[in-house]
Amino acid sequence: MPELIPVLSKEDIHKRVSVVARKISSDYRNHELVVLGVLKGAFIFLSDLVRHLTIPVKVDFIRLSSYGSGTVSSGKIKLTQKIEIDLKNKDVLIVEDIVDTGLTLAYLVEYLNSFDPKSVKICTLLDKYERRKADIKIDYTCHVIHEGFLVGYGLDYAEKYRNLPGIYHLQLNSEERP
Repeated sequence: MPELIPVLSKEDIHKRVSVVARKISSDYRNHELVVLGVLKGAFIFLSDLVRHLTIPVKVDFIRLSSYGSGTVSSGKIKLTQKIEIDLKNKDVLIVEDIVDTGLTLAYLVEYLNSFDPKSVKICTLLDKYERRKADIKIDYTCHVIHEGFLVGYGLDYAEKYRNLPGIYHLQLNSEERP
């Protein structure tokens, strides 16, 4: 059985999401903001975040894959669901569950810029900046995390654990590792 080691409680997550939402609401006051959730991991975070925003927003989703069922990025990024909202001359806020190497987000920012948005910024629940391989700027960060493979609050391992209310370090024994 894998071991789940608590990293962030439900309460810690919700406090910080509220603070970040206030900052976003202030920064985008009087702007037309499109909030773009990266599926699947960011759906719970995005849901909580937009409920705390005090400004009108449009919401869309995009789906990219670079992990498969492993615990380490394959480095190969695949777009599996495209956006539906017109982004031309709009402010876009990418909402991501976790930023690790940054390679997926660098790819996504470049892709979104091809639609001629007014701006593209990034909001992440978790930032593992010490593992960064791409030079990207994270504009809004809820929590900085230094190590471990994390699950819960939308983050998964092989489609499991997304439903956990907090965030946990998943400790796999040798037989369970891919």
